[in-house]
Amino acid sequence: MRTVVIGGGAAGIAAARTLHDAAHDVLLVEASDRLGGRAHSLSIDALLSREGSKAEANPFPAGPNVDAGCGWLHSAQRNPWTAIAELSGFSVDRSDANWRTQWRNLSFSPEEEASSSTAYQEWNARALAAVDGPDRALSEFVGANDPWRPRIDAISGYANGANLSQVSLHDWAAYENAASDDNWTVRQGYGTLVTSHAAGLPIRLSTPVTRIDHGGRRIRLDTPSGTIDADHVIVCVPTTVLARSQIRFDPPLPNKHAAAADLPLGLADKVFLHVDRPEWPANAHLVGNPYAACTASHRLSPFGWPIIESFFGGDCAEMLEDGDAAAFAIDELVALLGSDWRRRFTPFAATRWRHVPWIGGSYSHARIGCVGQRAVLAEPVDGRIFFAGEACHREDFSTAHGAYETGVAAARAIIGGDAVIA
Repeated sequence: MRTVVIGGGAAGIAAARTLHDAAHDVLLVEASDRLGGRAHSLSIDALLSREGSKAEANPFPAGPNVDAGCGWLHSAQRNPWTAIAELSGFSVDRSDANWRTQWRNLSFSPEEEASSSTAYQEWNARALAAVDGPDRALSEFVGANDPWRPRIDAISGYANGANLSQVSLHDWAAYENAASDDNWTVRQGYGTLVTSHAAGLPIRLSTPVTRIDHGGRRIRLDTPSGTIDADHVIVCVPTTVLARSQIRFDPPLPNKHAAAADLPLGLADKVFLHVDRPEWPANAHLVGNPYAACTASHRLSPFGWPIIESFFGGDCAEMLEDGDAAAFAIDELVALLGSDWRRRFTPFAATRWRHVPWIGGSYSHARIGCVGQRAVLAEPVDGRIFFAGEACHREDFSTAHGAYETGVAAARAIIGGDAVIA
């Protein structure tokens, strides 16, 4: 009995690994020329060399990486990737993310921070108190004239990849009630960790599946390099791929395409800057403008390295995808640190996830009134076609560990085990 796993991200790798380790015949096919999907680590050495940066003389460790995609082990103590990292010899950094701390209180006084925190907690409480009622947009729980509304909107952009008006209360609450505040990092890169879990698996890269014919006794998968036969299929692709019908089903499965469309990928992008002589401690943090909805969350010197990772989300990221996000990030930092700093920043990488083929975004959120579409998307078809990925998880969507759990659950359903997602 052969299973083909479509998609080499966290879910697909987890599914294929589970099947392979149970001695099942499995093949993992990936449309792009690399594994990992939205878990993608970049070599700093290669990036700086490509840009011709003078940063090569700085004290980086051998083979340092930054994460273009997911970078945080969210809910780390129950996150399965944490245990995989530790068993595989990766270094897990348990340092505080410092998201609530403005380095040296620059343009964000302790009094302002306290006021902002209170406003966020009150908004959070109002939203959670309404969860038993009809679904609504998160924007309905903060006043239009609240001075901290833009900051709450910016936080929604980071967390959901979309601003408050686009995010379902019921969907957000499911995640919020399950998540914990332990957010850790992997020194070698989250993407490196995810792809390392695929070691030894049968894999075909650059093999997009364009049609799944499940009308006969065996399932036939159309690819540019020929047809692949299978007894079972696990579809582990981003919702954008299904919503755009990049994979067609024959007979059609319109409910799958509709569910994917109701679970769109929001957007989160990053800019990486080299810093000449940073003056802050490792893992410090700055928010660019606490009174603006379009602002970056700046991670200063992760792991003590002389770099800044500037993070944009939601409408702000959408606006900057076709603009100069690096210039925006530098302008924000110079406004906080002073004009002398401008010459000390050198951009060396920026992401544009909306434009990545076969991905087209960052992580899913449910449209208003559409939280039930996660279960529709995850439902198997005829006991032969299974679906996995972060968008299929009821609580841990938008995360690599949610993707992992759905991939394992789909594989276990084929093996004959328990397919219930924890």
